[in-house]
Amino acid sequence: MKTIQALDPQHVWKHFYSLAHIPRPSGYMKPITDFLLTFGKNLGLEAFTDEVGNVIIRKPATPGMENRKGMILQAHMDMVPQKNNDTVHDFKKDPIEAYIDGDWVKAKGTTLGADNGLGVAAIMAVLEDTAIPHGPLEALITMDEETGMVGAFGLKPGTVTGEILLNLDSEDEGELYIGCAGGVDITATLEYKGEVADTDDVFLHVALRGLRGGHSGLEINEGRGNANKLMARLVKWAIETAGARLVSWKGGNMRNAIPRECEVVLAVSPKNKAVLADRIASAATTFNEEYEGADNTIIIEMTETGKKKEILPKEIQDVLVCAIYACQNGVTRMIPAVSDTVETSSNLAIIEIDSTHAAIKILARSSCDSMKDDLATSLESCFNLAGMKVERSGSYSGWQPNVDSPILAAMKASYKEQFGVEPAVKVIHAGLECGIIGANIPGLDMISFGPTLRSPHSPDERVLISTVPKFYDFLVATLAKTPVK
Repeated sequence: MKTIQALDPQHVWKHFYSLAHIPRPSGYMKPITDFLLTFGKNLGLEAFTDEVGNVIIRKPATPGMENRKGMILQAHMDMVPQKNNDTVHDFKKDPIEAYIDGDWVKAKGTTLGADNGLGVAAIMAVLEDTAIPHGPLEALITMDEETGMVGAFGLKPGTVTGEILLNLDSEDEGELYIGCAGGVDITATLEYKGEVADTDDVFLHVALRGLRGGHSGLEINEGRGNANKLMARLVKWAIETAGARLVSWKGGNMRNAIPRECEVVLAVSPKNKAVLADRIASAATTFNEEYEGADNTIIIEMTETGKKKEILPKEIQDVLVCAIYACQNGVTRMIPAVSDTVETSSNLAIIEIDSTHAAIKILARSSCDSMKDDLATSLESCFNLAGMKVERSGSYSGWQPNVDSPILAAMKASYKEQFGVEPAVKVIHAGLECGIIGANIPGLDMISFGPTLRSPHSPDERVLISTVPKFYDFLVATLAKTPVK
């Protein structure tokens, strides 16, 4: 970690180092909130939380810059808590163990928290540095972005007063994002009465792991395996070839993370145990052949577990497995007018099934509201046919691009002046808080940018070291060129 603190720019990495030691999984915001408030107040700046828990820190303009438009620097304080199955880590207590691996900074067996820790660290560096010229500044550090953009939804008009918002939460240096996808959560549930298990059956725990996972917006188009979808194939095969009965299912834990691991418990007669073992071995071979080049080595393990009293009723088991098998997952449409850009996708994110209850949770995304609604209706129809109760929640619209944005023009010119090339101007398929904040505070001129990250929301998360100085230098130059009021 000391080596990481020495990376350039040191005043950004030192804050990232501090953030790595502050527990901040989504849903557990008090330690990081207290840390940020103390940081702001120790600088002699106005620092407070709004009613939903966002942290706001205000810094007056430097002399001679008072006539510039107010600038809001925005990032989110929480991180996705994902770890490898063999990693022992408590995200509410343990620090993130970051390390340098060649050109990248990574974490040991967990998510790194560069999403969005580097954005927060850059804001802290700007607030601390008295030599940077800038107009009136407001830091807006939102809470629980990863679990439904809670902070952005709760932001009230008047909480921040700036006219320009720079969101520091995108993952490709040299790209300026001027639009993003909207999203909606789909939750299907079913209650039923369990069935008494056959006393002669053996109970087998089947675990599927080794997948890369990743961000369900940024990496949904890379052809990676979804652990829940692969397990659906395996369970259906087990039912058809070995007469298996489903006891439980647990896969995925975040709506916006492609599920990397999944486990089920199956009941089979002793004579069919070997048949099921052969099917599992065959499935592992098939899956690895299908996903070669797109995913890591897929591992499926079967171990005998203790007796269970109840299993799912057969008719419930069959409709649930069929519904999961049929559920749309992955990219469903590209933007017709923009090459190589995903428009609409779904992520079969979380499945929790036991002998009396089933819950299936999906995140549907689209930059087109009508297509988002169409996909949500399709998903509802799939699970309604299985007799499930289906609810939508957390819907938010996409952020519509403004190609005539004054800050976009200024940033394009500044980037070319600094680095000799034009930045790419794009729309991102991931959900950014800009769409929600822009709806709450109409009229904001917004741009999103950041350093280069790969595989956020998974333990493969990493940041390309060489892009952090460029990202920060560009941020500083943008503040110096803030348009006048």
